[in-house]
Amino acid sequence: MTGTTRSSADLDPRRRRILVRAWRRGIREMDLVIGGFADAEIATLSEIELDALELLMAEEDADIFRWVTGEAETPERFRTALFDRMRAYVPDFEPSDPASEGQASKP
Repeated sequence: MTGTTRSSADLDPRRRRILVRAWRRGIREMDLVIGGFADAEIATLSEIELDALELLMAEEDADIFRWVTGEAETPERFRTALFDRMRAYVPDFEPSDPASEGQASKP
């Protein structure tokens, strides 16, 4: 699994499948969000939380991306504590200012 920092050796088959799916989303940004969340939390999620995560991962990546970045309103069915925790794993997707990179400050 590209990107994962977690071994799946201690996980049951369902959690292993979810971890693999979390890192193979199709959109790299979603790999980082869902994969990062799964790496950190997969071992401690309850069965109900696993159900909720699988339901969320069945949605289109582009939609999930807009929800986690706040570009679109999150549907009511996904406004959960689990989704809020996953949003905490959103990296900074804002592009840096290339004009300011590599320039020395002027005296």
